[in-house]
Amino acid sequence: MTDALDPETRDRLLADPGAILADRDLMRALVAAREAEVGDNVIDIRGRAMQALETRLDRLESTHESVIAAAYDNQSGMAVIHRAVLGLLETADLADFIAALQTNIAPLLRIETLRLVVEDDPALDLPRDAVAVPHGTIDRILTAGRRAPRGDDIVLRAALVVTRPLHGRTIASEALLPLDLGPARPRTVLLMGSSDPTRFMPAHGTDLLRFFGQVFRMALLARLPG
Repeated sequence: MTDALDPETRDRLLADPGAILADRDLMRALVAAREAEVGDNVIDIRGRAMQALETRLDRLESTHESVIAAAYDNQSGMAVIHRAVLGLLETADLADFIAALQTNIAPLLRIETLRLVVEDDPALDLPRDAVAVPHGTIDRILTAGRRAPRGDDIVLRAALVVTRPLHGRTIASEALLPLDLGPARPRTVLLMGSSDPTRFMPAHGTDLLRFFGQVFRMALLARLPG
């Protein structure tokens, strides 16, 4: 019987047998050949064990890739928020601060709309770029589509018809960040809108948005009169 391998290939494999172990397709072929040789009534435990280990390795690799992707997304998200925060802090006064939301900060956040929504208060003279709404509106839009309100929690959801006039355009998903400006100030919410239906979803984390909302609140308070 002649050798199936030429001498050069045989010598190379003998010198480095790990090359076979590192090749999954080759190992599968070897296991299949072994099982065909022993017959259907014999179970090759080593082959079965190798298949189980390979399946586990595939799962571990998939998890590893998911963790890396999530870490990259988080780092990218942090960079976006940091740029937006710097954009807020660079504004000169209240009018510039409010005007910058839609023109400068929304593009930095990669969203289509960014609106400051404030319930009417005669004592508070806000720039025209702020969205003034009647009393009770903010509670209504925060609780829309939910069985019970959750206080000042950030709301992430598919866009609702009730908020479309506030965005000023049709969007697919939205985030609502309630802002506590103190007992002497009117109810206020920061409204974000995206054309991407997956941008703001209830299952998403809110840590970065919460940080942005806190910085936004402090910057707004610093620019309000009185």
